[in-house]
Amino acid sequence: MTAETATKRKNAAATLVKPSREEAEAAVRTLIRWTGDDPDREGLVGTPDRVVRAYEEFYSGYDADPVEILKRTFEETDGYDEMVVLRDIRLESNCEHHMVPILGKAHVAYLPDKRVVGISKLARVVEIYARRLQIQEKLTSQIANCINEVLHPKGVAVVIEAAHQCMTTRGVRKPGVTMVTSRMLGAFRDDQSTRREFLAMIGNTAHGSLSNA
Repeated sequence: MTAETATKRKNAAATLVKPSREEAEAAVRTLIRWTGDDPDREGLVGTPDRVVRAYEEFYSGYDADPVEILKRTFEETDGYDEMVVLRDIRLESNCEHHMVPILGKAHVAYLPDKRVVGISKLARVVEIYARRLQIQEKLTSQIANCINEVLHPKGVAVVIEAAHQCMTTRGVRKPGVTMVTSRMLGAFRDDQSTRREFLAMIGNTAHGSLSNA
């Protein structure tokens, strides 16, 4: 996604009229009734409030700007220009088709060009995009594109490995299946040795096909 496209989507989202908390809780009560249960029984009477509070956490990424997170960088690196890799970032998202969890991990790397960013900021970018309604392919691209557009590094690589409950707990019901997606930019796309080094560093030997992507 280009910066222009991201801006257009952000502006479109800003025009949405967000329902009130009371309306959200009423919607949960409706869903409880739709399942065949009574929202006024003792065990469920507090559920609408709890669900809305949970949604505030699950979808907190809509209220955060990943670009702002990455803007503070450091140039005192003594010429460091090797790969920076953050492995096994816990990832919790929700499928935009069924609104059920996507659980896994993300691996993020970049080749700095004169400046670096705090590693916690990379994890925050993953979290911000993950805490929105997502598909894994889009999530992978958003993380990589944002890092690339803000830091202007020599290259960016993102690999996500995750299980989708829309597939494991419903539909085809295939537990144990993991989806792997990758987004390689700059040196990671153009230089196979750089890509192989990254995949080796994250222990991604089981997905060798990515090294030829």
